[in-house]
Amino acid sequence: MPESAQELTAAMAAGDRRAVEQFYRQYFDLMYSLAYSVTGRDEAFCLDVVQDAVLRVVRTVRRVESEAQLAAWLRLVTQTAAYDRLKSESRRRRRETLVAVAANAAESSPAPDETDPERLRWLRIQLDSLDPQIARMIEMRYQRRWTLARMAAALGLSIGTVDGRLRRVLAELRTRAKGLNDE
Repeated sequence: MPESAQELTAAMAAGDRRAVEQFYRQYFDLMYSLAYSVTGRDEAFCLDVVQDAVLRVVRTVRRVESEAQLAAWLRLVTQTAAYDRLKSESRRRRRETLVAVAANAAESSPAPDETDPERLRWLRIQLDSLDPQIARMIEMRYQRRWTLARMAAALGLSIGTVDGRLRRVLAELRTRAKGLNDE
């Protein structure tokens, strides 16, 4: 088994599974304590951070010259994995909040037949003038309440593409609607 940080990282870079196992056993505690000190979160969260960091290390490991250099690199990788997981969780919470707010707004807004018939007619005309794929996306998202992932799979597009197209067309419709209200 490799003894020094130099030998260990060289063996890991060469794909030696025993070296990866030794690395995990030797540095797990350090990485866990780093994850905890950066996030202050519970054990499950910190274990997820360590797993993310170990996967990054295994994918990108290169031979290092010293134990100090390896420890500094592990600190950086663990901190980055922790920040990425925190940002991801923050985005997820923000999305869930937006969905909850939208659901509450939908429940409290008037039913379509209570809405101004002139506005509904205008909206139907606008939707009919759109590209059929965009109109289908709007129907999937707002009438059928499909997720972006489900829509992307059905349309053979990436989630980002579906999201971007919907955002652009909705922004355009809002702009047109403001122009209608200004008249």
